[in-house]
Amino acid sequence: MSERMERDSMGEFQVPSEMLYGAQTARAAQNFRISGVRFPRSMIRALGAIKLAAARVNAELGLLDPQLAGWIEQAAREVMEGALDAHFVLDVYQTGSGTSTNMNANEVIANRAIQLAGGVVGSKHPVHPNDHVNRSQSSNDSIPTALHIAASLELEELLSALDKMHRRLLAKAAEWDGIVKIGRTHLMDATPIRLGQEVSGWARMVELGVSRLASAKPRLYELAQGGTAVGTGLNAHPEFGRRMAAQLSSLFGLPFTEAANHFEAQGSQDAAVELAGLLATVASSLFKIANDIRWLSSGPRCGLGELQLPAVQPGSSIMPGKVNPVMCEALMMVCVQVIGNAQVVAVANTHGNLDLNVMLPVIARNLLESLAYLSRAVTAFDERALAGLSAHRERAESLVEWSMSMVTSLVPEIGYDRAAEIAKQAVAQGKTVREVCLAEGLLSPERLAELLDPAGMTEPGLGAGGE
Repeated sequence: MSERMERDSMGEFQVPSEMLYGAQTARAAQNFRISGVRFPRSMIRALGAIKLAAARVNAELGLLDPQLAGWIEQAAREVMEGALDAHFVLDVYQTGSGTSTNMNANEVIANRAIQLAGGVVGSKHPVHPNDHVNRSQSSNDSIPTALHIAASLELEELLSALDKMHRRLLAKAAEWDGIVKIGRTHLMDATPIRLGQEVSGWARMVELGVSRLASAKPRLYELAQGGTAVGTGLNAHPEFGRRMAAQLSSLFGLPFTEAANHFEAQGSQDAAVELAGLLATVASSLFKIANDIRWLSSGPRCGLGELQLPAVQPGSSIMPGKVNPVMCEALMMVCVQVIGNAQVVAVANTHGNLDLNVMLPVIARNLLESLAYLSRAVTAFDERALAGLSAHRERAESLVEWSMSMVTSLVPEIGYDRAAEIAKQAVAQGKTVREVCLAEGLLSPERLAELLDPAGMTEPGLGAGGE
């Protein structure tokens, strides 16, 4: 592999000739051979956008030659579009400010701009990574800004996926509202419930999840850009932060604003903790929904079997014909990961030491992973599980009569203690509650039919036929 010699503030360093990054990135690539995990594409896209917007703003303010700004903007757009991803090589476990990745972006954009200008890669002429690409910026405000931009964009994708899932569940709830089944608490028989009612609960959970996540947007839209090193804005024009927010809003169609307080924006990552916690809440809801469906579709012959999941792949390497609830399990595993990621983000935020959080890369990695994984998992679950999910009406309704909890509707007329005796007698004799009551002559057949009407038990009231 051929190499070229580049120089940074520490001296000369060899850089692979085919790569557009420079000496600082090459040093970091040697220092941080840790996980092989890199910043996600959304973060690199956001960094490209920051450099593009900065070139425009610096040119507007008379701080950067328009021709240089044009080359930088073109190179930065290529970063945004993913054309230069191969040149972003650094491990996410690196300097806590993300300076290495910020310089990776500066060097790649500078060298690509030099190519566009017809210059020599690595010469830092006519475009310099620090003096031109990074002008009016610091890693300390650019990396938090990139995190907020990337999270905002990923959040839009997740909200769209959840909205589709919500509408699907509402449709299923309406379709199945006439199916009466047995309710279950503690996994034990309870009083009847309509399948549509049960599913409507899932739909409401998703709806509330969307509302919770959307509530975090205003804090995400505040950008640290303009604070430079410690929030004071040293070496940046007083208008830089406001104009950057306007440019980034135009690029992405989201209402970004300059941070109300740059010291908060750089000293903490509370918005990331808030969003990670909300994602954990949504993940716990989605886990419950997927697991409920897994339970209700268990079988197909020896389980509950009230729902039937579409078969998407064989389920066993030894048992022919077995089909497993794989889409439920995939979503559940993602949910567990998201809940764990929230803990990482919360702990990392405790290291907002004085004027800068020094765990920005790990916050970015975990928050953006949660957003992306959850979005993809929800979409896959919606399309490959919920879309083809069907109800087994006969199975669901057959279990209602057999449940001893049917006796609950008799309590207002015969009392709790007598109803408990009937329930125990039904279990001991292998009979239904109705059969025991008829044999005992406890109530007239007509009154018993009213009280033991399963559909009547799915609405408020003192017994199916009472007041």
